[in-house]
Amino acid sequence: MSVRRALFEPPSDAHGAAWVLAVMFGSGGLYGVLMSIVVPELAGGAVGGALVVFAVCIACSLAMLRFRDHIPPRWWVIAPFLAVATVASSNIATSDATTGSQLFLLWPVLYAALYLNLPQTIAMLITAMAGEAMVVLTILPGWRGLTDLTGMVLVAVMTALVIRQLRRRVGVLVRALEAQALEDQLTGLPNRRALEMAVTSALLRYERDREPVTILTLDLDRFKEINDRLGHAGGDRALCDVAACLRESLRAVDTVARLGGDEFVVVLAGCDREAAPLVADKLRATVAASVPGVTVSVGSATVSETVRDANALYRASDAALYAAKHGGRNRVTAAA
Repeated sequence: MSVRRALFEPPSDAHGAAWVLAVMFGSGGLYGVLMSIVVPELAGGAVGGALVVFAVCIACSLAMLRFRDHIPPRWWVIAPFLAVATVASSNIATSDATTGSQLFLLWPVLYAALYLNLPQTIAMLITAMAGEAMVVLTILPGWRGLTDLTGMVLVAVMTALVIRQLRRRVGVLVRALEAQALEDQLTGLPNRRALEMAVTSALLRYERDREPVTILTLDLDRFKEINDRLGHAGGDRALCDVAACLRESLRAVDTVARLGGDEFVVVLAGCDREAAPLVADKLRATVAASVPGVTVSVGSATVSETVRDANALYRASDAALYAAKHGGRNRVTAAA
């Protein structure tokens, strides 16, 4: 991604960004109104003008909360830069260079570090500190302005670095939790939840494009005997070996999931009723040849005008698997 494109990339969490910006604008407006009334000399004698500026901030806050779903996504990138301009110009207009008023320039930096990408955060740091320089070097005398600016730059940079690091760490944890939520812990295959998502997606493609989809239900033959002979650790190894065999034998567009116990389900995208038994038998033979002492029985069901929802597909595939088990195991049976 080019730097220019990255600078205009909207935040991924627009709702969170809207809430934080609304708090920033609203809190700043409330602070300004209260300080202009309680300490009018901070408004430089122009209390009315200050009240107008701060009232606009509160109006912006309410508008962002009320209409955030209708606001263009790039607004959430532009708004913090406007906030810097508003804070800096208000401080200069009111001759207010107190620590409290200067800290408002830190808020857009916090927002950028939390919601925007790295180029945008750097741009925000530069903009906010430029606004800070305009305020303190215009209002404060000599070295005091320079020392205030230096201190604010250090605080802003350190704050942005810490927030970015925390954001990166949270992202890693969130991705790990998402993977755990969709992954079987023993085999590493997708779990029931991920399977349901895959089946739903495949059925939507069938409804839209009439792309066929087949579900295979596989069950290890005499798995209890495997556990009795090899122990539960040996049974787990057999499940992992079967999972690896299935994963390596399927296309990238297919999904294989473990439902629990010794039951696996395969979603074959674009596979019709004629091709399904051939694919299923190939999987059965591959498992028998690759995993010593283990065979599987397979039930197959393909979407049709009478079997077109997920529950119906599962039932048809389960019934076919039951028939394969009672037919002698280590075989494939297709639903009628």
